[in-house]
Amino acid sequence: MSALRHRILVIDDEPQIHRFLGPALDAAGYEALRADSGQEGLRGIALWSPDAVVLDLGLPDMDGKDVLEKARAFYEGPILILSARDREVEKIAALDRGANDYVEKPFGVGELLARLRVALRQSAAPRRPAGPLSFGEIVIDLDRRLVTKAGEAVKLSPKEFELLARLALSPGKVLTHKELLISVWGAAHAEDTQYLRVFVGQLRQKLEDDPTRPGLILTEPGMGYRLQAVAS
Repeated sequence: MSALRHRILVIDDEPQIHRFLGPALDAAGYEALRADSGQEGLRGIALWSPDAVVLDLGLPDMDGKDVLEKARAFYEGPILILSARDREVEKIAALDRGANDYVEKPFGVGELLARLRVALRQSAAPRRPAGPLSFGEIVIDLDRRLVTKAGEAVKLSPKEFELLARLALSPGKVLTHKELLISVWGAAHAEDTQYLRVFVGQLRQKLEDDPTRPGLILTEPGMGYRLQAVAS
């Protein structure tokens, strides 16, 4: 049943917020995911495709409004701001940059959950599929972090797996270089397209029948890559 639950990513550097909010989300029927910094949060959004994000503005590595703006370049799901900043100008700035709602700290969990339910009803955020994903002979088990080809395990590095998983969560969809780089290596590497090209080449060597003529991981020139959807 857990695979059917909405996945909520909480981006906050306060451990007590996670200790309090994680169990509250779980009790309300959600699956709580955690990130403790802005860059970790951006990677989590891109990799996990959460159904909604709860974002603090006061993060240790970057301002939450910058996280919000970067996330909106590739994420369409609801983002709720959770912050101790109560000035009207902060709220307006966050909403203008794409936040769906703004909840002030200290907050009541009942109010936060109600606002989250509203945001989820209004959203068409992508859902993480249940079970392994199949692309012809390639099977990707996201929960077990296992990849097989024709029934044989394929050994991937952690970064190779994250890159493949991100592509597999949006089959047939072109994912931009920046989106993939942020999801796997963080916002600081958003322009390192050569780095991405190297890892795509490594995946093709391990997964494609003919790496020189890829049929699984396709290049969209000047844009990014997409995982070819194949009926299983």
